[in-house]
Parts: sequence; C-alpha cells; structure tokens
Amino acid sequence: MTITVYSKPACVQCTATTRALDRQGIDYQVVDVSEDADAFALVQGLGYRQVPVVIAGGQHWAGFRPDMISALA
Repeated sequence: MTITVYSKPACVQCTATTRALDRQGIDYQVVDVSEDADAFALVQGLGYRQVPVVIAGGQHWAGFRPDMISALA
C-alpha cells in the first residue's frame, strides 16, 4: 500500500504524523502542498482545508490521527 502525507513547512501536526509513522516503521512519501500546485488541488478536491492529509490506499484523513496510523501497522 502506498502512503502519502500531504504537508507544508512548519506544520506541527504534519511533524507529529510523520514521527508516528516512523515509530510504527511505516514507509511513506511526503508531498509539500506549498510547492506542488497539483497536490494542493488534490487535497482541496478531497474536501480538506488543513494539512496533514494522509492518503493510505483507499482511505484518507486530515490532521494528526494516531488511531488511524496505528491501524496501518
């Protein structure tokens, strides 16, 4: 399963999300929405107005969600 974290610089929840993924040993890719207009459009198209947005397979969520991260492990 591919996991992508849509993030931006100096985002506390984004950092917490990637640290939690690291602790679980989960591989992921980070995309900076402040530098990638297509990624920003994708996040908005999903209805999100905050980061991080995590897309893991067919599911997605916004914000720091340790419950969802644990479910991926």
